[in-house]
Amino acid sequence: MKSTQQNMTQTRRFTGMKKLTNTLLLASALLATYGANAGFQVSGTQLLDGNGNSFVMRGVNHAHAWYTNRTQQALADIASVEANTVRVVLADGQQWTRTSATEVANIIQWAKNNKLIAVLEVHDVTGSGEQGSAGTLYNATSYWIDIASTLQGQEDYVIINIANEPFGNGVPESSWIDGHIQAIQRIRNAGLTHTLMIDAANWGQDWQEVMLDNASTVAAADPRNNTMFSVHMYEVYQSRAKIEGYVSNFLSTHNLPLIVGEFGADHYGNNVDEDSILAVAEQYNIGYLGWSWSGNSSEVASLDIVNNWNVNSLSTWGDRLINGTNGIRATAEIASVFDGGGNSSSSVSSSSSSSVASSTPSSSSSSTSGGEQCNWYGTLYPLCTTTQSGWGWEQNRSCIARSNCSSQPAPYGIVGGGTASSSAPSSSSSSSVASSSSSSSSPASSSSSSATSGSSSCTYVVTNQWGNGFTGAIRITNKGNSAINGWSVNWNYTDGSRVTNSWNATVSGSNPYSASNVGWNAEIQPGQTVEFGFQGTKNSAQASVPTVSGSVCN
Repeated sequence: MKSTQQNMTQTRRFTGMKKLTNTLLLASALLATYGANAGFQVSGTQLLDGNGNSFVMRGVNHAHAWYTNRTQQALADIASVEANTVRVVLADGQQWTRTSATEVANIIQWAKNNKLIAVLEVHDVTGSGEQGSAGTLYNATSYWIDIASTLQGQEDYVIINIANEPFGNGVPESSWIDGHIQAIQRIRNAGLTHTLMIDAANWGQDWQEVMLDNASTVAAADPRNNTMFSVHMYEVYQSRAKIEGYVSNFLSTHNLPLIVGEFGADHYGNNVDEDSILAVAEQYNIGYLGWSWSGNSSEVASLDIVNNWNVNSLSTWGDRLINGTNGIRATAEIASVFDGGGNSSSSVSSSSSSSVASSTPSSSSSSTSGGEQCNWYGTLYPLCTTTQSGWGWEQNRSCIARSNCSSQPAPYGIVGGGTASSSAPSSSSSSSVASSSSSSSSPASSSSSSATSGSSSCTYVVTNQWGNGFTGAIRITNKGNSAINGWSVNWNYTDGSRVTNSWNATVSGSNPYSASNVGWNAEIQPGQTVEFGFQGTKNSAQASVPTVSGSVCN
């Protein structure tokens, strides 16, 4: 969102895809200069918190830089409406009074006190290249380096959004690419290991699709493979087709996390399809942060979530965002670093753990010989064959270098095959990740099998569980020689378990359940695996592992 002091030149012209610039590939040895990952970590399209659990942002923006005396109470009020994240406007002194390191430390502590993850952003660069008063991305990056000692140690609780809407309209895409590559490198060289967030071009709305075309190029500059992206959805996004098209295209093209970092119900009197933004965010399991808590100027006063800073007086927009379908109260979950929840192994006692059964990799996947895969915090990925360190992209899918996977603590690491890492179990070892697969080798007490003809397989996996709840996933692997075009699967719980929400598939029914592909994951090439996830309730100590059926499973 542009500050209330700025006049924004909006345009709705769309252009075709831009040519990709040459990808910057850093030497893999650079990763070794950094210690073990701390705090939040990017894993495919997911953002994992410090316990290794998937975290989906559901929250709001707060303009601290202009309302410094409101922040402490505002964060308490934001938490009271059940948000799990607050994006906080800071200033580096290029346009507005510099937010001091002491202020930043207070903001972080106030957020932690209220169990809010803090996304911190520098606002002074907004619209650079078009807005004459805007600062530079280089100077914004220098701000993070200057306050590095305040940020270090807070990796579990803070995400660094390097700069708000750092480029306006008509700026060469190379400026967005090269500027962010330089920013990432400088921040990493300063020793900051936090997850980094990059805003889209075109005042954040990316109507020229600069970020959509080039996110992978920028992400490749991060030796920690820990960069995510944010698009701001205002009047460019007036239809479900436009919103879903952007989100699905980004996720399928880049396999990186995306959030809607700002949006509202309108913008300068122009309509925004907020209902579709909320629905698409829930369907694709991506985060969203509404703009903004309070204090917007008169021409955009409708974007105030609460009236006059009063949490008991929600605006029409605020009521929709907080209390409506797919809104904050219905979908937000507090980060597990606040509630004592561990990763999927520590959430369940070892005495009641289920067995791991790896989903069957195809012979053309990038897994190493013997069927080995990487159990990365409860999600299975292929091991890279050529990438020596960190995350890679081989056979059109994400993979993890053997060295990185084997360094993970038990029960994670390399699973399956004839040998296993000393830090991880083999396919018959104890873990909290339970599965049923057409090729499962786990005992009958913890899994069941569906028939297979060798052309494809379906695997049901329990990725986490607690009390009366669980999260799970179904993975469909194409083991044949031709592409699968469109798929659907079915499953049924016999113990009273029920699905409450899902992502990356269209799920219907109320036990039995059916799921079918969404647009971007309909096609499964030979050797590829697609996955969709869900959350549910259970009535027993251990989440059940039902058999998955459907023509694609045979």
